[in-house]
Amino acid sequence: MIWKHSAAAILAVLAHTSIAHAQGAVPGGLEVPAGHAPFLTAHAEGTQNYVCVLAPDGFGWQFHGPQATLANDAMTQVATHFLSPNPIEGGAARATWQHSADTSRVWAVAIANSTDAAFVAPGAIPWLLLKVVGQQGGPGGGTTLSGALFIQRTNTAGGQAPPTGCKTAQDVGRKALVPYEADYVFYQ
Repeated sequence: MIWKHSAAAILAVLAHTSIAHAQGAVPGGLEVPAGHAPFLTAHAEGTQNYVCVLAPDGFGWQFHGPQATLANDAMTQVATHFLSPNPIEGGAARATWQHSADTSRVWAVAIANSTDAAFVAPGAIPWLLLKVVGQQGGPGGGTTLSGALFIQRTNTAGGQAPPTGCKTAQDVGRKALVPYEADYVFYQ
């Protein structure tokens, strides 16, 4: 099942959240520790992927990872975002970003999140502060992303698990690829 958002709804959400972040404001707890500076900001468009599972309290959507393309202000692809095993942590599945040109990679884990309505639009996935837990240069020596220590996910639109489609045993295994947008800011 794919959720569709109207262009007007997404633009309204982005206008609501972009203003706050453009002024440097993020919800409490999502601030990057002092001494770190942003070196890359990119806009992501893709899906938040869910699978229907039998949970202890019934059936429910389980997050299965993102799939997104990140672009710079010139709308040039700069990275991809997905779930992959982190070799530094013995193959633990982590959020991954891979640079499109030099193939450097980082793996990160969320250390804080916010659904504060002053920042996060209705129906949007939370804003996040992530800590990098693995880094890898590209095979040709690329290091664009491998210097990242923290990542913020802000200005989210869409991406929440659907409210329907996962209620019976026949739904188990069903997938939902839910469109989302977000900005990712990489700090070194």
